Amino acid sequence: MSKFLKVTAATALALSVAAPAYAEKLGLGRTALPEEVAAWDKDVSPDGTGLPEGSGDALVGEDVFAEKCGICHGDFAEGVGNWPKLAGGADSLADKDPLKTVGSYWPYLSTTWDYVNRSMPFGEAQTLTNDEVYAIVAYILYSNDLIEDDFVLSKETFLDVEMPNTGGFIVDDRLTSEAHFVREPCMTDCKSGEIAITRNVVFKGDPNSPDDPEAEPAAETAPVVEAVPVVEEEAKVEEAPKVEEAVVETAALDPELVKAGEKVFKKCKACHQVGDGAKNKTGPVLNGVVGAKFGHVEGFKYSKGLLGMAEEGAVWDEATLAEFLTKPKAFIKKTKMSFNGLKKEKDIKAVTEYLKSFSE
Repeated sequence: MSKFLKVTAATALALSVAAPAYAEKLGLGRTALPEEVAAWDKDVSPDGTGLPEGSGDALVGEDVFAEKCGICHGDFAEGVGNWPKLAGGADSLADKDPLKTVGSYWPYLSTTWDYVNRSMPFGEAQTLTNDEVYAIVAYILYSNDLIEDDFVLSKETFLDVEMPNTGGFIVDDRLTSEAHFVREPCMTDCKSGEIAITRNVVFKGDPNSPDDPEAEPAAETAPVVEAVPVVEEEAKVEEAPKVEEAVVETAALDPELVKAGEKVFKKCKACHQVGDGAKNKTGPVLNGVVGAKFGHVEGFKYSKGLLGMAEEGAVWDEATLAEFLTKPKAFIKKTKMSFNGLKKEKDIKAVTEYLKSFSE
């Protein structure tokens, strides 16, 4: 828990103790009841002290996160607009521009749990149940590759999660370790001896002015020579004979399935684009992906795992797409795609049919 929250809790406790004196003096208020103080005391310590009963896993958390948190943090904890990213940034803290997320920076899981429980969702703080908080935190951990999707987070398993940056912080002991550098500042009578003017500033004029005797003589201006354009004879290039492209017959699309796939694709829009004017975002453009070779989009930086499969000649057919969309991180090792996969076979078939409707 942050120092600010500890101070807040301590302040609330001190006020509750002092309340009778203020109430008697001003004739306002009453002493806070123990249960009222307890309602504000939501502290959760790094060792799990203060955690309530409840549990949740990433599978349930994915749906809760999409409903409660996705509008600001993205469906995959990738962040939306200026709202912070909650996943990614592994091993980036030593970079010039590090990405600080729950997985890369936060040293204690209790900070994540306490913050979600105390302050989220934005504008509706403390409306989440304990099970929802556990599920959301589990999904954040899963998005950072810190747990498996079936790991059940509870106060009994809380300390089983190892945060990568636990050892990345030290106690601030500058007041003792650097005490020999500290000096009391002088505030009065700091100058010893007599104060006297020792020299004057002499102004010699503008060195760029023509009236200045010390100015450098202006360099003679070289005559301007007009460039004469050189006309080169255009090389004659023989046009290569046109080769007619072979017409490949494709199976007719199922319009109902395409329509259903468009709805499923909303889960992909945060990272991928399709259609006219589509551009690479966090993920590559998916126009023409069905039937294309792995890593076929020029200019996109693919993961090493995907590039390795591309070198082996892997192709995005319906079978590979289905396997990938079911569980991306299991299909391609160390994939950069943070999406956890589609649970329903009908959704996979629908989004594949939808992608078929977009050619290169």
